[in-house]
Amino acid sequence: MKPVIALVGRPNVGKSTLFNRLTSSRDAIVADFAGLTRDRHYGNGRAGAREYIVIDTGGFEPDATEGIYKEMAKQTRQAVAESDVVLFVVDARAGISAQDHEIASYLRRLGKPCVLVANKAEGMTEGLQLVEFFELGLGEVLPVSGAHGQGVRSMVELAMERIPGLPPEDEEEEPAPAGVIRLAVAGRPNVGKSTLINVWLGEERLVAFDLPGTTRDTISVPFERNGQKFELIDTAGIRRKGRVFEAIEKFSVVKTLQAIENANVVLLLLDATQGVTDQDAHIAGFILESGRAVVLAINKWDAVDAYQREQIERQIETRLAFLKFASMHRISAQKRQGLAPVWKSIIQAQSSATRKMSTPVLTRLLAEAVQFQAPTRGGMFRPKMRYAHQGGMNPPVIVIHGNSLEHVPDSYKRFLEGRFRKAFDLVGTPLRIEFKTSSNPFKE
Repeated sequence: MKPVIALVGRPNVGKSTLFNRLTSSRDAIVADFAGLTRDRHYGNGRAGAREYIVIDTGGFEPDATEGIYKEMAKQTRQAVAESDVVLFVVDARAGISAQDHEIASYLRRLGKPCVLVANKAEGMTEGLQLVEFFELGLGEVLPVSGAHGQGVRSMVELAMERIPGLPPEDEEEEPAPAGVIRLAVAGRPNVGKSTLINVWLGEERLVAFDLPGTTRDTISVPFERNGQKFELIDTAGIRRKGRVFEAIEKFSVVKTLQAIENANVVLLLLDATQGVTDQDAHIAGFILESGRAVVLAINKWDAVDAYQREQIERQIETRLAFLKFASMHRISAQKRQGLAPVWKSIIQAQSSATRKMSTPVLTRLLAEAVQFQAPTRGGMFRPKMRYAHQGGMNPPVIVIHGNSLEHVPDSYKRFLEGRFRKAFDLVGTPLRIEFKTSSNPFKE
């Protein structure tokens, strides 16, 4: 799973600037104003082949007892609890403060791996200016500049070295045995995820109770069906941010997102009695963004009448239209109804995600699609597609080469996706199409 890095420090030391630098984004608001960040902010970063999750936090005042500062301190403590390593950010130009001492004391008591980072160190010579930060008792001080990117790579490498038990960069983390399908069951709280897995296992392996948030951690259970081995992963329910109150449950959200990214197939469980909510759409969007194969299952189908059934099917068509490639099943985990076809769809989704597509067949399908409907002209030239090949699996990636392909509209991309899906019978997996335009040697 991806390691988690938390950025901690007093207000206005440049944590959000470092967050944007680590995630190669502008997701965090940056201004020369103390207290701008208040909530925890998550992002994905990459250093070489190593991917990681970064958490940006607001200014930390460990002893705050009232007002907004108390809430910000609670958010920061939860971020530290979720993380594998903490980057304690101080201001190299402003020097050490009493608040820095309070934070350092809190981190020392916690005993979590920590890297002391002196931000805004651009143009400063290492030496006497940073000596005072050794008072914090956290070891070596690493000078960086989040605004200019100086020392950031070394900072990430040092942070990774501090995480105990992290596998080498060139090793696949927690590799699944050959032939084993990792199946994550995801959804909102109280939709019946643990109940469903207990029914499959034929025993009360997981605690199932009519209370949202019963499952707090991701639980992995080995399982075999018809000779096929599975690793069933029960995840904690992800509810709306405003409805999450306990620090333990907030920690579960990170574990759930990591479990989805680490799975081969995700079974997205919906609640027929609740309909399709915004949170269902958010979870589905994360699954799609992660490129995981997915199967939809509507649980508690026996508990709703004909009108409610019609409403939820209509909601799926509108709110989850981006998952129209996924198989949908109507089930009742408690009464064991409709469960057998779900396994067939899971196997089909995994097979589609790892389907091999030969270059000659892809190129022939591309030529037939262009002959049936050519892409519209963009600018002076009409896009010309020459050949296609497979660029990856899980999810399948098709790379199309040609000229002026930057002008191909999204509608034509969806048209090509439909043709490829039909030809290779790709069900239950996202399909990504990439265009690569040849360079013009006479451009100059």
